[in-house]
Parts: sequence; C-alpha cells; structure tokens
Amino acid sequence: MAPVPIESLDLSEDLDGRNGSNRGTGTHPQIAAQHDVDALRAWLARFADKKTTFDSYRKEAERLLLWSVVELGKPLSSLIHEDLLVYQRFLADPQPAEHWVMKTGRKWARSEPEWRPFAGPLAPTSQRQAIIILNSLFGWLVHAGYLAGNPLSLSRQRQRKAQPRITRYLDQDLWQAVKTSIDSMPRETDRERQHYFRVRWLFSLLYLTGMRISEVIGNTMGGFFGRTDTDGEHRWWLEIVGKGDKTRILPATAELMIELARFRRENGLTPYPLAGESTPLLLPIGSKQRAMTRSAVHLIVKQVFESAARRIEDDGRIESTERAQRLRAASAHWLRHTAGSNMLSAAMDLRHVRDNLGHESISTTSKYLHSEDDRRHKDTEEKHRLAW
Repeated sequence: MAPVPIESLDLSEDLDGRNGSNRGTGTHPQIAAQHDVDALRAWLARFADKKTTFDSYRKEAERLLLWSVVELGKPLSSLIHEDLLVYQRFLADPQPAEHWVMKTGRKWARSEPEWRPFAGPLAPTSQRQAIIILNSLFGWLVHAGYLAGNPLSLSRQRQRKAQPRITRYLDQDLWQAVKTSIDSMPRETDRERQHYFRVRWLFSLLYLTGMRISEVIGNTMGGFFGRTDTDGEHRWWLEIVGKGDKTRILPATAELMIELARFRRENGLTPYPLAGESTPLLLPIGSKQRAMTRSAVHLIVKQVFESAARRIEDDGRIESTERAQRLRAASAHWLRHTAGSNMLSAAMDLRHVRDNLGHESISTTSKYLHSEDDRRHKDTEEKHRLAW
C-alpha cells in the first residue's frame, strides 16, 4: 500500500481502527468517531480557522497514520510505546525514500500522484516538534474517550532550559551581504524586474517590521493607514492580525513606505493603498492578485540566502566558508531576530521593541508598562533603518 493523503485513504476493517487494541472502553465517548481517520478529523476540526496550525497538525497526524498502516500494518489506535520509539527514528530518515519523500525540485500538490508525506529527513528540532504535536493528539483522543491510553506519555522528556540569548540572527556583515546580493539581482527583463522588486519589498517588510512569514501572507495592503500624530506629523501605520489572532499596529517608516510604493508601481498599482484594499502584502509574478503560499515565500528567502552565501564563498578564506554555511542555515525567522537585535543595539525603548514584534511581555513586570504609539513610531523611524 502506497502512502496517500488522509482524505484519499480507504482502509480495510483490520486497519481502520474500529477494533484497535488501544481503543477506549468507556460507555460515554465524547466524540462520534468510530474509525481512526474520523478521530483525527475531529481533533483537526478544532484548528480549522487557523490554516497554518491546521496544516502543521494535519501533516504530523497524517504521517504517523500512514506509517502505522503502511510500515507496521496496524491501525493508529493499536500503537504502543515501542512503536513510537521506532517512529521517532523513522522521522530522522524516512525510508524507503522513493516511498516517503517527494522528488526534489518542487512541492507536489496533495492531489498529484507524486505527492509524498515528507520533503526529506527531519532535523532534530522538527522531530521534537512532531512528537509534541502527536503527544497533544494522543492526549486529546484519550480525554475524548476514543483511546484508552497515550502511548507517548512514557516518552515525555523534561522541558529543555531556555536558551540564554537569541543566536539565530544575522550580524551586520551577513545582513549587508544579503542586501548586496539583492541589489545585484538581474533586472533586464520584465520578469526579472518584478522579481527584484518583490524580493526587495519582502526583505524590507520582514526586517523593518519584524513580521513573521505567516503574517506577511495572511494580511493585506488595506491594513496600511495614515494618521497625524500629536506633533502634527503625518505617519503611516500597518495594522495586522498576527500570532494567536491578535491585532497589532506596526510603524510603517518612511523607508518602508518608499519600498511599498516601488513595489506597487511595478505591479501597476497606485503608490499607496486604499483603506480596506484586499491586495495581499506580497504578490506572485504576473497579473493575479492572490496571496502567495508560505512555502513559496520561504523558498524566495532561502534562494536569496544561498546567493549571498555563494558571494561570500568567492572570498576564498576559511572564515568565509564558515560564514556562508551560517547563512545557508538561516531562515526567514532569522530576519525577525535580526530586526529585534538591531532595535535593541540602537538603544530603542524596550517597550517599543516588544510592541513592534508583538511579544506578550518584556518580563513579568511588563504588564505595568504602557507604550505611547506616537513615541514608538518616532523611536522606530530614528533607530531602526534598513539603508539599502
């Protein structure tokens, strides 16, 4: 049996979980599911309004279900502790690869026969995240009365100590190498020009606002609005819905608005958006005004980092190779950390940094601190610059 997306599964009675050895024995189950797939759907339904979370949780649940029925020949509701230990090793190297891993070069749609559950082996951090999600799944199914016990409960590890400081950020030299690489991008053809201005706008947005990728693809240009501050200065802001469905407003500095106008003109739009405009913050190349996917934006960022890494390697020094490797390990989230690091290095008010990045608090006492928005905008404008 080849692995297929969960919505296409057609399992026999001995694999669908109706007679799973770990099924709950209570007389009052809290969900109507009779089969493992229905139980997973009931669990996933709780996250239907949060696409990023839904996709991530479905991916991990789907991988385990498919592995269980394909590799072990047993339903998910029959898994025991030892099975999950084997599965954790499988995550580090899904074999046979042709059976479980997508062909390199592109991400196949779930409806395509080339689709596979994995893009490659999972890094240790991704393995831990997968187990955390699956532990949550099993715990919920036990609480719902569908399962008798949680086979992962014996594997719970002590929580790791928090890192003393953020290390996943780009220092000034690496950040300058990234900007130089973007500035050197070709723009001879219309497509090259569109791509150049899109990349430039994306990196401006990520760095100047500290936004997450999910926030970039999940918000629109209609969130920009102008306001006259207490000193009579007209300033732009960007209202977004961020992590946890929380709304926050970000200072749209003069640099950011210049890049926005450039990007919009290149796409045949007016320099500044109208209130309530539905245009996504980032657009694909071409005339379609639709939001880009998370994976497509991550790919753009990784391509820029790779290009900058190759430029650094051209230096030929040993330390250059090490720095290039660090850049290749970077992700879009590193730009958020880089933005925060730069804000703090420029001696910005800690409360302003907190509010710009959408953090809950600076410390346990930060609930007594309040940030005045006009002052936050000025502080950001003066101390957090991109300087293409």
